[in-house]
Amino acid sequence: MRIYAERPVRIARQLLADLMAVGWVVLCVLVALTARDLILRLQSPARALASAGESIRGAFDGAARTAGGVPFVGGELARALGAGTGAGQSLAAAGQDQVDTIAGVATGTAVLIVALGVLPVLLIWLPLRIRYARAARSAVIVRNADSDLLALRAMARLPIRKLLAVSPDPAAAWRRDERDVVHGLAALELRSLGLKVPKKLPD
Repeated sequence: MRIYAERPVRIARQLLADLMAVGWVVLCVLVALTARDLILRLQSPARALASAGESIRGAFDGAARTAGGVPFVGGELARALGAGTGAGQSLAAAGQDQVDTIAGVATGTAVLIVALGVLPVLLIWLPLRIRYARAARSAVIVRNADSDLLALRAMARLPIRKLLAVSPDPAAAWRRDERDVVHGLAALELRSLGLKVPKKLPD
């Protein structure tokens, strides 16, 4: 499979297009990572909430254990303080849930940005490059073996105005096997792909 042309101008255009495509993908990834980092900053209040909940839970838990040792009322006091322990635990769990939710949103946003950014490259640039590589490879294979096939491809693929520049009636000339016209059409096909035209095309 031939990825690049042989003529300098066409090579430069292809390289520029490839660099732009790669640059666009890199830019999309950088934007996605930046967006992810910005969203992850929203975790700070949620982390603070979770930390506060853990602190409250620990404080009430410690107080409940201490109160449990108080004679007569220790059991009742420990149970009362246990409610504070549960509240702190709920607060910590709520904060952690927010942290996890924000992390999921950040990751999903980053993936969505990359997917939407890369989609045009996959749908437009990549098929064009693959199509060119296949066409150029085929043309290189037959370039020194079959001018007729190249001429036929030119008539099937290239604009009519370019064909008329070779002959007023290229199809009729090809059917009559007019070699000058056939060679002209073959050369036109090679040049359209950015490939070099041999000094002498095969008869």
